Amino acid sequence: MKLPRRRFLHVAVGAAAIPAASGIAKAEVYPSRTITMIVAYPPGVGSDTLARILAEHMRGTLGQNIIVENITGAGGTTGTAHVARAAPDGYTLSVGNIGTHVISPATYPNIQYHPLKDFEPVALIATSAYWLIAKNALPPKDLTELIAWLNANPDKALAAMVGTGGLDQIAGIYFQQKTGTRFQFVPYRGVAPAIQDLMAGHVDLKFDSVAASFPYVRSGQLKAYAVFGKSRWSAAPEIPTADELGVPGLDVTFWFGLWAPKGTPKPVIAKLNAAVAEAFADPTVRRKITDLGAEIPPREQQTTEAFGVFHKAEIDKWWSFIKAAGIKAE
Repeated sequence: MKLPRRRFLHVAVGAAAIPAASGIAKAEVYPSRTITMIVAYPPGVGSDTLARILAEHMRGTLGQNIIVENITGAGGTTGTAHVARAAPDGYTLSVGNIGTHVISPATYPNIQYHPLKDFEPVALIATSAYWLIAKNALPPKDLTELIAWLNANPDKALAAMVGTGGLDQIAGIYFQQKTGTRFQFVPYRGVAPAIQDLMAGHVDLKFDSVAASFPYVRSGQLKAYAVFGKSRWSAAPEIPTADELGVPGLDVTFWFGLWAPKGTPKPVIAKLNAAVAEAFADPTVRRKITDLGAEIPPREQQTTEAFGVFHKAEIDKWWSFIKAAGIKAE
């Protein structure tokens, strides 16, 4: 049956409008389902604790559940590689640190990801200064005396480090090159046994994150010689920087960040970054992070762009140093 022209046009226009209306209805507003934060370390370590603090607050901001999943192995590279292979849709994120996104890619063989080419920076989460700590029985009273003592006793001192090819070893070799000193490294399977042996006097020194060892320095079980940063640490302002004590350029920072797979849309990255910034503005979140011995980055360093610049600068700095020093993970 032939339709009148006016009715035919009405039907045609209506039919043409259906797919467009349907497409609008199906357009996904991010986020519309659960987000997973992958932590490449066991529960309870710094990256895991920070991820859970952020996830708790970001759930409310983004209006979706956020779960933290621990995928461990190979010095944090297994879980990080998992995120690199994930769909770039903002639903699988990496909460890592300088180890997973700078050091391991330079020290581990057969690495399965590139920290710049396979990830989009979302936000710098927190920083934690490094410092040089020692057993209380070690004779030198300050950093100047320690350097003199190490030079007078080459290869006599023992420095504990966690694993091989990590930031403990890198900071120690960095210190050796800056001061002309020599000492031996003793690898441990974790921070706890290394600290225990240091307190027991079985080893002499450790280059460590302030967050990990501050309780032992505060209680008087260990002593700290210097902070390796541009400024003193707010929780222990009595400990001078190496710069102040005549060893300029000793700047080593342990830091944490949030990344998405490469190709994640910019509006999604922006929404995640804004949620992190909103978490940082919450006094409860700030207190929880500072209680860990970490510091929240200042506002100008909380942007995606600033984090990308910072991350690349850290890679440029440490990859050339690691290569020149021949440092490898074993």
